[in-house]
Formats: sequence, structure tokens, C-alpha cells
Amino acid sequence: MKIAYLAPEIPALSATFVYKEILKLNDFGTDVVPFSVHKPHSEASDPQLGELKENVIHLYEAAKWTVFLAHIYLLFTKPIHYLRTVLLVGKDMFNLGGVSRKAFGLGFRFFYSAFLAKAMIKNQCQHLHIHFAHIPTDIGMYASSLSGISFSVTAHANDLFERGWLLKQKVERSAFFATISEFNKRYLAGKGINTENVQIVRCGVDDEQFTQRENFVPGKNFKVGVVGRLVEKKGIDTLIHAVALMKKKGVDVELYVAGSGPLESELTKLAGETKNISFLGSMAHTDVAKFISSLDAFVLPCKIDINGDMDGIPVVLMEAMLSGVPVISTKVSGIPELVIDEVTGLLVEVDNEEALAAAISRLRIDSELRETMIQGAIEKVSREFSLNVNTQRLRSLFMNVVENS
Repeated sequence: MKIAYLAPEIPALSATFVYKEILKLNDFGTDVVPFSVHKPHSEASDPQLGELKENVIHLYEAAKWTVFLAHIYLLFTKPIHYLRTVLLVGKDMFNLGGVSRKAFGLGFRFFYSAFLAKAMIKNQCQHLHIHFAHIPTDIGMYASSLSGISFSVTAHANDLFERGWLLKQKVERSAFFATISEFNKRYLAGKGINTENVQIVRCGVDDEQFTQRENFVPGKNFKVGVVGRLVEKKGIDTLIHAVALMKKKGVDVELYVAGSGPLESELTKLAGETKNISFLGSMAHTDVAKFISSLDAFVLPCKIDINGDMDGIPVVLMEAMLSGVPVISTKVSGIPELVIDEVTGLLVEVDNEEALAAAISRLRIDSELRETMIQGAIEKVSREFSLNVNTQRLRSLFMNVVENS
């Protein structure tokens, strides 16, 4: 089975789950041809990535004359497909306002879709799978229409909540439309979309890289940490306020923030000169496991940002849970499907620094609760959120599409 894969950035530090999925599919005997919309802004440095980095094709790096020639090629070799796709693009542009910025964006992405379509034909791909339902799916669904090769999608969070244009059309046109949570499926249904074609496929965590730590010895101070992009929806500001509140009450707690992003200077300023809060900057994915395993608790107090964007189910929570580190998060999006309060972790309300401080303090003193949740978390992730389990499920969906096409 030969599958084309398309994502915004491959291999990206901010989306390690995409390349992990590709590598696992290769392990299972699926030949994957990787395509990336553009080159990664922050490229992952995993030692397994040598061959993938060499093989990935960056669409927006293609010379415009090459893309134009792809259009000519498709017009003469697949004229019916080509004209049908032109009409489809026109209809979609009209649905987005005709002369709007989004509509013009569709036209731009249709231009590059011909390059993808020709490359899939030349590589004899049997199916196209796309991560994220916004820009990559615009390109991919038109490439599918041009080439006659079926496509499917995995939708995550931002691509639904903030940038979810033409979702109804994308669900209807895809061979299947996967998403990472029941919450997302309900969200689509709430938009009036028929969800019979929607499958739940979790973003799986690598249970070979993240394993339960052994012989962990807590330090004098309770060590709390978080890994993530420094953006509003991660709720790092609430975590800083909670730790500062605990410090004022004389609680020995330290906070370590790993990651970078647009709010880095603002959050650093918010932390001020508080000596128990440290910013570690961007961290290679190969170093994440060691960092997480050094913590007494992993805390990610996600929230909905000003634009309505929110996390889906952050993979880093799964990584912490598999590592045997107790987690605290919030009742946002699909997170309660992973973090079940007092069973696999602790959940607090969004933007509530007092509740968050109380949850951290509770973990600090209640060793029995910590151990109970650690075991519950490992069982939950291994059963439902394993990379092996979910990649096998995805592969079965691909096989079903290919066999019936």
C-alpha cells in the first residue's frame, strides 16, 4: 500500500505526532510518500528522521513554472478531472464570499494542488492522507479531485475551532474524516455536519520512547513543569499566577517552563524576579522525556484564547502520563477524555489560579493519590492513546479505502 501524506510542516518540532505516525506506518509495511506545505520553521531533530527529511517534498518550494507545467499536464491527461476541479474551486470561492481573502487563498492553494496531484500520480500513490483540516486540506482535496486519488483528513483543534472553513464540504468529499476526540465530533455535529463519515483516531504517544520512570527521588522543593508553545491557549499565565500564589503562602514549589513562542517576553515579565520560576526555552523532542521524568508534577492549564482557539488533547499530557508523572489540566475540549479527575489526573476550571494552586498543593502532600493516578494514567494511555494502537487503526482505514476504490 502506497500512501501520500500531507501536513503543514514535516518534520516539525511543533507537530512530532505527524512524523511519528509516518515512521510507524513505515514500520507496519506501508510505503509513505511525504509532502509538506512548506519547510518547517523549527525542524525536529529526532535521529530517526534522516530518510524522511531527504524524501519530503515541500510544495511551496516548487518553482512557479514547474507548478504551471503541472496544470498543463493535468489539463491534457485528465481534462474532465481538471475542468470539474476548476468548477469545484469556483463554487468553494463563491461560498467564501467570492472576493474575500479566504476565497483568494483557495485560488492560491488550487494553484499548488496541481503540483501535488502530478507528484502523486507519478509516485503511483493509492490514497492521500492529510493532517489538519485548513490549508493542507484545501490543497489536498483539490489535488484529489485533479488526480482521481481519494483523500482523508485528520482534524485536530485550531483547524476546526478558529480556521474551520468549508468543513461540511471537506467531510462530505473525504473517504473518511478522522478527528482526535469525541468533543470534536460533537463540535462538527453542532455545525450541522453529518458525522457518519467521521472517525475517532487519537494522536498516539510513542510508548517505546516514554516509559514509566524508576527510582524517582523527589527533591526538597516540589518541582512542577510544562512543555509547550508559549501561546495564550496553553494557560501558562494562569500557572505562573498559581505558583506565585503558593510561594506567597510559603509553599516550597518550583516551576520550569520549556518552550518558546510569541508570549515568551510577556510571560517572562509576568514571572518577574520570582526565583522559583525558570524559563528553559525551546527543547528538542529527544530531550522532552528526560525533562518530564525529572518533575514531581506536569501541569498544563489549557484555555480558550481570544480567537476561540483551544487545544484538542495535547500529546505532551500523554507523554507525562506514560512517564509516571502525575498531571493536572483543565476542563477544555477533549482533555477530559484523557485526564479523568482523580483517576488519571486532576482537572480544574479554566483560568482559576486558586483552584490550580490547590490542585498542585494537593498533589504535593497526597502520595497515595499520586500513585493511584499514575497507574490509572498509564493504563488509560496504553489502552486508548498508544501510537501503535492508533496507527494500526488508521492503517486499517486506509486499507479499506484502497481495497474499495
